[in-house]
Amino acid sequence: MFESTSRYRGLPTATWTGPDGRTVAYVRRRFPPHPEDLVTVREEAVGVGERLGVFAARHLGDPEQDWRIADAHRVLRPDDLTALPGRRLRITLPAGVPGAYAVGGAPG
Repeated sequence: MFESTSRYRGLPTATWTGPDGRTVAYVRRRFPPHPEDLVTVREEAVGVGERLGVFAARHLGDPEQDWRIADAHRVLRPDDLTALPGRRLRITLPAGVPGAYAVGGAPG
């Protein structure tokens, strides 16, 4: 149903039946992972005027992977992540993907 790189990939689905008998399938709510549970690959600085999608394209090769950067930070509004040029943002592996090394760390 979703691309392999989608944040919604693998989420359970459910159905709702309306009063008219029509059934609608939907994806259940996604709960972001705890940032401290994600493996940091590196940190990168935000450029002047850079939006999160542009930052994701530059560091992950795909602007639609901006959700991975948002998951790595506990924010209510993802645009806040790029509001301050020079801020260093964590680049992490997606939740559930084990990593061999964290920034400044040893094999884990």
